[in-house]
Amino acid sequence: MGEAVHTDMMAEFLRASGGAVVMDGGLATELEAHGADLKDTLWSAKCLFTCPHLIKKVHLEYLEAGASVLMTGSYQATIQGFLSRGFSQDESESFLKLGVELACEARDTYLGKCSNSSDEPKDGARLRERPILIAASIGSYGAYLADGSEYSGDYGKEGNLEYLKNFHRRRLQVLAEAGPDILVFETIPNKIETQAYVELLEECNLHIPAWFAFPSKDGINVVSGDSLTECVFIADSCKEVGAVGINCTPPRFIHALVLSIRKVTNKPILIYPNSGESYDPVRKEWVVFQTKISFHM
Repeated sequence: MGEAVHTDMMAEFLRASGGAVVMDGGLATELEAHGADLKDTLWSAKCLFTCPHLIKKVHLEYLEAGASVLMTGSYQATIQGFLSRGFSQDESESFLKLGVELACEARDTYLGKCSNSSDEPKDGARLRERPILIAASIGSYGAYLADGSEYSGDYGKEGNLEYLKNFHRRRLQVLAEAGPDILVFETIPNKIETQAYVELLEECNLHIPAWFAFPSKDGINVVSGDSLTECVFIADSCKEVGAVGINCTPPRFIHALVLSIRKVTNKPILIYPNSGESYDPVRKEWVVFQTKISFHM
């Protein structure tokens, strides 16, 4: 597929959705609300083998709340991470595929409810047939390390291009083969991992669109200190990338970051900030960021 095909795919999805799309919210937050224990190096990916039914349940609840994009439970799911827990290669790959399958099943269940006039909405559920995108979530190498480096981009000696490509390669292939609508590279903390993803997309011939999302803690750069616009420029140069944007970033920075992104790409822009908290890698939890915000009318 050419660049126009992937960009047009996202543009068509937006048009069919009325010009803007509401994504789902935090998967891990809702899994914990349903009783899942995520205090684990695998975080929400742990649920792929302990309670996959909860993942599907949360997906369905987000659709009933009006979301049109489902992010799979694979953000912190890596083959290396599962292998370290004693699972085989085949089992590890099956967990990645399961993340996509659960989201697809939730979509099918929801659309089935929409087409069945005998199903009455309950508890505020919104049964409205619409385009729904299944997005295979891919966290950074730092997410696998589970040491907070996804929020700093400091990978030490392992932070080189070939190492990162080798780490992610099979994961991308397995997720693409599982049949999502798009691959989502989230919380990309530095320029080197951006380049690694782009080269893998170009080398692996996955024939599936992707979007790239970057976090920022200063409203100018990505969390490593690398230039956001340089990272976006690298992503924009890849014909498989259909959209770029910002995630896991304080809301107060979003407007300026969107303006910066628009200077270097004409592709659709996505935004899904955090709640304004900061991640504490020592306590392994989110803490409230104390600040005063002034609004000028």
